[in-house]
Amino acid sequence: MDSQSQESCCQGHGSDLSIQSQEGGGFICLVCLSNLINTPRSPTLHVSYALSQLSLQPLLSFHAQFLVSPLVHALSSFDDQPIACQLIDVITALCHAHDVLPEFVFRVSDKLSSGALAWSRKQLYMLHCFGVLLNCQTNNPYVHIKDKEALISNLVKGLELPNEEIRGEILFVLYKLSLQCTHTDGDGADILFAFCPKLLHLSLEALIKTQSDDVRLNCVALLTILAQKGAFIDAYANEGDNSMQITDRPSLNILFAEAIKGPLLSSDSRVQISTLDLIFHYLSCQDTPPKQIQALVEENVVDYVFEVLRLSECKDQAVNSCLQVLNIFSTAEQAFRKRLVVGFTTLIPVLHHVAQVPFHPVQSQTLKLIGNCISDSPEIVSTSQVEEIIHLLTKMLKRYADGEVDLLPETFITACSIFVALLKLPSFHGTSNLATSVQEASKHAVLACLSISAKNPSQLLYSLYLLNEVYAYSLEAYSTCKTSCMELRNSIVDICTSHLLPWFIMVINEINEEIVLGILETFHSILLQCSVIQATEFAKTLVSSSWFSVSFGCLGLFPTEKIKWRVYLMLSSLVDVLLGSDTGQPIRHAVLCIPSDPLDLLFLLGQKSSHNSELSSCHSAVLLILHTAALYDDRLADEKLVLASLEQYILVNSSNFHCGAADSLTMMWLVNLYSLYRSLAEMSYQIPYSQEAERILFHLVTQNDWDMPSAEIHPLSLRWLFQQEKISNVMSHQILKFCRSNSSNGTDVVQRKCSQTINNKVIAELVAAGDNYGAALLVRLWIQLVEQEAQAHDIISVVNFMETTINMLPAASDQLCLHGIGNAIQALFYSSTYSSSTQTFMAVSFLLFNILRSVHPEILSDDETWLVVTMKLIDYLISMVAVCGWTHESLLVINIFSLILHHSTNKVLLEASKAIVLNASLVSTINSTIVEACSKGPALIDCDEGTSTGETLIFLLLLHYFSLRSLHAVLPGAVDWHNLVNPSNSKQSLPMINIPCRDLCRLIHFGSPSVKLVTSHCLLELFTILSNQKNKEDGELECSMGFLVSTMAILEGLVFYSDIRVAMNCGLCLSMILEWEKLDLQERRITTTKNYWCRLIVEEMAMSLATPSLASESFINYHKPAVHIAVSLLKLDKIPGWMRSVFDDPCIAGIIGNLGPSNLSTEMVLLFRELLNSELLNAEQIASLNHVLQACRKYRYTNTSHDEHEEKMFTKVDDLGQVRQYLIQLMSSQSLCVDNGDKRLLEEIEMFFRTLTVEDDR
Repeated sequence: MDSQSQESCCQGHGSDLSIQSQEGGGFICLVCLSNLINTPRSPTLHVSYALSQLSLQPLLSFHAQFLVSPLVHALSSFDDQPIACQLIDVITALCHAHDVLPEFVFRVSDKLSSGALAWSRKQLYMLHCFGVLLNCQTNNPYVHIKDKEALISNLVKGLELPNEEIRGEILFVLYKLSLQCTHTDGDGADILFAFCPKLLHLSLEALIKTQSDDVRLNCVALLTILAQKGAFIDAYANEGDNSMQITDRPSLNILFAEAIKGPLLSSDSRVQISTLDLIFHYLSCQDTPPKQIQALVEENVVDYVFEVLRLSECKDQAVNSCLQVLNIFSTAEQAFRKRLVVGFTTLIPVLHHVAQVPFHPVQSQTLKLIGNCISDSPEIVSTSQVEEIIHLLTKMLKRYADGEVDLLPETFITACSIFVALLKLPSFHGTSNLATSVQEASKHAVLACLSISAKNPSQLLYSLYLLNEVYAYSLEAYSTCKTSCMELRNSIVDICTSHLLPWFIMVINEINEEIVLGILETFHSILLQCSVIQATEFAKTLVSSSWFSVSFGCLGLFPTEKIKWRVYLMLSSLVDVLLGSDTGQPIRHAVLCIPSDPLDLLFLLGQKSSHNSELSSCHSAVLLILHTAALYDDRLADEKLVLASLEQYILVNSSNFHCGAADSLTMMWLVNLYSLYRSLAEMSYQIPYSQEAERILFHLVTQNDWDMPSAEIHPLSLRWLFQQEKISNVMSHQILKFCRSNSSNGTDVVQRKCSQTINNKVIAELVAAGDNYGAALLVRLWIQLVEQEAQAHDIISVVNFMETTINMLPAASDQLCLHGIGNAIQALFYSSTYSSSTQTFMAVSFLLFNILRSVHPEILSDDETWLVVTMKLIDYLISMVAVCGWTHESLLVINIFSLILHHSTNKVLLEASKAIVLNASLVSTINSTIVEACSKGPALIDCDEGTSTGETLIFLLLLHYFSLRSLHAVLPGAVDWHNLVNPSNSKQSLPMINIPCRDLCRLIHFGSPSVKLVTSHCLLELFTILSNQKNKEDGELECSMGFLVSTMAILEGLVFYSDIRVAMNCGLCLSMILEWEKLDLQERRITTTKNYWCRLIVEEMAMSLATPSLASESFINYHKPAVHIAVSLLKLDKIPGWMRSVFDDPCIAGIIGNLGPSNLSTEMVLLFRELLNSELLNAEQIASLNHVLQACRKYRYTNTSHDEHEEKMFTKVDDLGQVRQYLIQLMSSQSLCVDNGDKRLLEEIEMFFRTLTVEDDR
């Protein structure tokens, strides 16, 4: 119809049924359009044009309902795809724009229900249109279907058609219908289920036949919905009911297995994932029989799933779906095991992926499958795979322990289980490089669980399980890889001691019984399986943490038989490790009988046990527990209660002691406990105690032959025993046992595992303490042995132990002297039984030397005992030298004399010192040896400490040195010291050790370095005495000029000697000579301008100290002797003129410029003070020096060491080489050249400032 005739169309239809065309300028008659599209013979071109011209907006407003029927009829009339597509588009548009969807659903479903199209091609378009309508989301189309049962029946029949396109459309429609059935309140689901057996079979067959991924998607979607609704379960039930009927149709399970293989191999990942979801829902129904899962596994579906997983490139959706399905398949253990072996290599890359993602959905399933394969088929796991898995799991656990990621409890548990399974693989034992990873993993696993144990106790239990298995592996593989296994074992013990043990003690009140048992079992296994050393260290760590108290705390918190057994068995093993093998047997024997509460243990201890073996066993167990706990200061009950129970035990069971029913071990436990708690009671002033119990115990100690050296006893217990005078004889006998044992086993008794075993240090502390009879018993024992003429071996063992005691604790020598050690030495020296024993004499002599070097002078008494001992030594020495020459024994006696003389300077041992210095025979022997040595001349250089002559000479010079220092105290004013420097006067008023200065000069000039050192100290001491006497008497020195000149020449030649001690002593001696002002120095060559050697020394010193960059601390020390000479020259009334030219302004400025706070010495300050007194410093130099001294004083105050007065370790002296070193050190410590540290330097700086103040005042 055109625009000119709007009244009606050419067929006479009214204008109210016409609409304007899309192109404008004309109208379309809807009646004519309806007739056109409803006539099958209408030209398709006209129909297509007419449909394209429809203007939908007016249509939607007025005529939507009019076109419903024509459009549906047209869809069923045309066998033309483009027309059908246009029709479906128009229908879809109408449904979206207006509420005509119900009408279309009704009419299309009615067409499909009637089967009028007989599944022709037209039916295909109708099905597609119906699917489009069902896919609309605005309404529920399902409710507008008139005959649902007929529709579904017709659709199910259509699945039998060979046309793949139709089957695809039918499957989509059924899928949509199955979805919408669930949203209705009617019986839609029942309608589908009525057709399910056939529907399932036809759908699966269609899935098998099709090669189209679109059809597969529709079919899988439908089957998935049906599986979720339980259709397969009902179908299996029907199959079971009809199992007796003969049918050619395969079982549904087999059909399902065959149907899903094709989709699983599809190149479309959507099809694969949908199929995996179908399998998951198919198998995860609650009533799915296990045989159904097993049937699919046997049909090789697992292999297809692994193939999908292998090709998935670890994409999350595919990985998740595959692992969910494999996890269900794994329930068919036997059938699945073989397939898992094949797919194992596919799982490792997946593990790489899921391990990186926290809380990955299939992390736990992946680990579970890997763990199952390792456990079930260990032979298929290669070494490289073991390494790969271990590194991945270790990294997971480390990140978990560090808090970077979190793990589900089942994931953590599975990871620990995999580790354990890997440890048991044959391929693991050949990979020692994995020990480090296993070590880290076990540590991370434990540490990660310590903070979450209350929430997930199973995790901690599995981490302990892993720890135990790793430890078992380290023991098993030790023979093949010792180093790595030892490190692994050490790591596990460290985890237990550093982490588990402190944590366990802290949270014991918060954890459950399972965790307590797990930790106790772990600790127990270490005690049982560890090496002796490691087990001992671990046991000591436990007891140092009060493990006995912790154990009884566990018993109080968890009063169950399991805990009781574990606690007491572990305590018995702990005792075995600490006290010796099988020592804990009494606890194991009585574990059924002993109570769990410490108070009940004490009550049990107070019961009488005669004729009751069970109670006796309990008593032994209780005493052992209390004894071991007490050894490590672990108090299980109040001290008063324990002491009362012990006294009650002693009183009511005394008859058992008398008849010998108590074994030695039990007796020692009782003695230790009673002594300890008596000692504690006295320390806390709890004096009341049972005297009868004490008497019985002392009787027990006296009558029983117990062995103190091998006993484990607390130091407080031992001290209390040594304080009891009533058992002093018994303790004296035990000391002898100890000394014998000590002697037979070297430097100490046989070391037991217990740290409280009696050893040298324990007894030494008692001897040195002074609050017990230890020292008195030692001395009394020595005297008794001598009086009883005991074997020399016993006496030597006692003497050696005394020496060891003094070396450990020098204060012990004070106690020995206070209790008469001199009397014991005197008794032995005058005993004919031991006088010929060189071994005994040497042992006693070394002891005497060590006593004298460590005893405080005020302790020594100047009584006849020491004089008698000294006279005996002198006689021995003279006779020995006369017969055998200077032997080791005679030289040791000389050294003892040196120490006696050294003590005489403190006004003790004066009579003994007189006997030494005034004994004519001794003096003659010594002097003749010195004269013989001096006669060697230049050959003396070869007589060092390594030769007999050199060694003898050094010791005699040391004796001479100490005699020089002693004569002031021993013979005050009786010695004319001038005789030692006057060669012309050979007469001495008294016989005394006399080495003239001339001989000393020969010795220092020709002697070896050691001889030079000791001789320089003798010369320094001699010149110090002469200077003091000269200053005191204000007289002249009686000596020849030639002697003095030669002496100075020798001293000047040694001022720059390599040994700074010798150089310093010589420099001091030379400075003393230069300061003897009463000599006519102005006319003699020793000090004037003619003394070129002194000038050379001073010039060399000044030039060196002024040279830039040379004045280091060590360099300045090297020039200290020359500084003293320069200072002496500056002190002369008339300073040599050349001194001013040496110390000119550039020289002094250079020296000051090289000085700093760290290298300034006392001698340098002394030099500048004399330069100041001599007016050789100008104002600028004084200012610079003032700045340096102020900086030095600040530096010294700031950096003063606070450890100067700490007691140094006492070095053991038991051979002549050590004796020589000690005496030289003692001699050097008393020298004038000894640097007393910062104190002397600060004093000298203060003196300089005072001098400067006096100069300023002038």
